[in-house]
Amino acid sequence: MKALLRNYGVWIAAAILFAILPVVFTSGFALTLLCKMGVLIIFAIAYNMLLGQGGMLSFGHAIYFGLGGYCSIHILNGMADGGLPYFPVSLFPLIGAFVGLLMGVTIGYVSTRRAGTTFAMISLGFGEMVTAMTLIFVAFFNGEDGIQADRWIGPEPFGITYGPQIQVYYLIAVWCFIAMVAMYAITKTPFGRMSNAVRDNPERAEFVGYNTQRVRWLAFSLSAMFAGAAGSLHAINYENIGFESVSAIQSGAVLFMVYIGGIGHFLGPIIGTVLLVFLDSILSDITEAWVLYLGIVFVAIVMFTPGGLAGLIVMHEPVWRTDIRLLRGLAIPYFLAAVSSVIFAIGVIGIIEMIYFITVTGIGEVDMTLFGVAISVNEVLPWLAYVGIMGVGVQLCRVTYPRVVASWNHAMVAVKAKIAG
Repeated sequence: MKALLRNYGVWIAAAILFAILPVVFTSGFALTLLCKMGVLIIFAIAYNMLLGQGGMLSFGHAIYFGLGGYCSIHILNGMADGGLPYFPVSLFPLIGAFVGLLMGVTIGYVSTRRAGTTFAMISLGFGEMVTAMTLIFVAFFNGEDGIQADRWIGPEPFGITYGPQIQVYYLIAVWCFIAMVAMYAITKTPFGRMSNAVRDNPERAEFVGYNTQRVRWLAFSLSAMFAGAAGSLHAINYENIGFESVSAIQSGAVLFMVYIGGIGHFLGPIIGTVLLVFLDSILSDITEAWVLYLGIVFVAIVMFTPGGLAGLIVMHEPVWRTDIRLLRGLAIPYFLAAVSSVIFAIGVIGIIEMIYFITVTGIGEVDMTLFGVAISVNEVLPWLAYVGIMGVGVQLCRVTYPRVVASWNHAMVAVKAKIAG
C-alpha cells in the first residue's frame, strides 16, 4: 500500500479531486466553470508538450483544437440526421484526437523543418490561413455564425444522455485524467527526454545520431493530437463551434495559460489554466479592462519569474526538503512583500479604472464606483489619492523586496550547509 501511494498517490488524489469537485461546488455556474477548466487543461498541457518540452513556440496551435471541434460537430449532426452510423459520444475525443493527429502530421512535416523564430512565423501563417478558411469555406465552417449541434442523440451506456451538465462534466473529467496521465507518461519516456535534449542543445542531439527534425515532428504531432481531443470536448460541452476556436485569440490564450503557469513544468499549465479561467469568469463581470491586467501580469511573469507560478513553487523544494523551519523564516518577508505589492496594485488599478471610465463614458458621466466607494472622476482628490497609494506601494516594495532576496539567500546558504554537512 505504501509503495502504491508513493508511486501513484498524486494520480489517486487527482482522480478523487475530479470526482468530488461537483459535490463541493454545486452551483450551475461552478459546474460550467469546471467543464471549461477541464477542456483547457488538456489543451494547455498539450501546448506545453510543444513549447515546454520541445521548445517550439507556436502562434497557431488553436487550429488543431478548433478543427477537432468542427469535425466532431459535423459528425454529431450527421448522426442526428441519420446520414452517419452511430458512434458513442463518450468516445468523441478519439475523433478529435484523430483529426488533430492527421493535421499535426501534415502541417508539422512542413513547419518543423525549421526551428526558432522561423517555426513561430510558420505556425502563425498556418493559423491565419485556417482562420481565413473558416470565413471563406462557409459550407463547412458556416462563417462567423459557427455550427450548432445537439449532443443528446442516442442511447449511451448506463442510461447516460449528456443532457444534464453534470454528465458532461464527468465525461470531460475522465478524458482530462486520461490525457494528463498519457502526456505525463510521454515526458518520462526516452522520446520525452530526447525532446528536452533537442530543445536545449539540438546540435549535440544531432551529433549523437538523432534526427532533430523527426523528434520535433513527432512532438508536434502528439501535441496536435491531444489538442484535437480537447477541441472535441469543447464542441460537446458548448454544442457549438465557431471561428474563434481556431483564431489567434485562442492560440494566444493557451500561450498565456502555459507561460503564467510555468513552461517546462507539468503542473504549470494546470495552474495557469485554472487561474486564467477563474479570472476570466470572475473579473470579466467586475471590469471590462481585465484583459489589460492579464497583459500586465503576463509581462511581469515573463520578465521577473520566467519559470511561472509552478517555477516559484518548485524552487522552494530544496528548502522544505532540507528543513521545513527555513520556510517559516521566509514567511514574514514574503507576507510583507505581498502586502506592498497589493498596495501598489490598488493604486495602479484605481488609475486605470478611472482612465477607462472616462474613455468609455466620455466627460458627461463623472461618478463611478471603485472598490465599493463612489468617486467623482472630475475631481482632483481621487486622482491624487490613487497616485499617492501607488507611490506608497512603490516605496514599500523597495524596502520589502530586498529583504525577500536576503532571506532567500540566507535560506539557500543554510540548505547548502546542511547538504555539505
